[in-house]
Amino acid sequence: MYRELDNLLSADTTEDSWYDEGCVIASEILSEFSPKDWEELSSKVLIKPLEWQKKLAYCMDSNCNMYELTILLSLLRIEDEELFEICIDTLRSFTTPESKQIILADPSILHRVNNILSKASIPVKKVLEDFLVKIHS
Repeated sequence: MYRELDNLLSADTTEDSWYDEGCVIASEILSEFSPKDWEELSSKVLIKPLEWQKKLAYCMDSNCNMYELTILLSLLRIEDEELFEICIDTLRSFTTPESKQIILADPSILHRVNNILSKASIPVKKVLEDFLVKIHS
């Protein structure tokens, strides 16, 4: 399954086709991942191209499992504001007490969210504010 996901994320697609179809297909593939697939994805995600990482982060909230959470948290360390915003948007779906505790255990995440808030566009600001509300509720 990992190879299927990798091929999909690596494909040269238009933005419309990715958001209309690609992300749905990617979510379906992720829902069928075995522990071995998750391990392979985890080991390779940080060496993939930035656009690949953004596509992955966008579609990683179908299961809200620990594999997805760990991968999203690793992607937050990449110094790209758009990727960070996509990851935060996706992390809004991780609402279990355990997920919140893991996220809150890393103060750099909240620090970075607060830094971006002051200069963010209105839509991004709403996503970041919603994340803060959900993580603290």
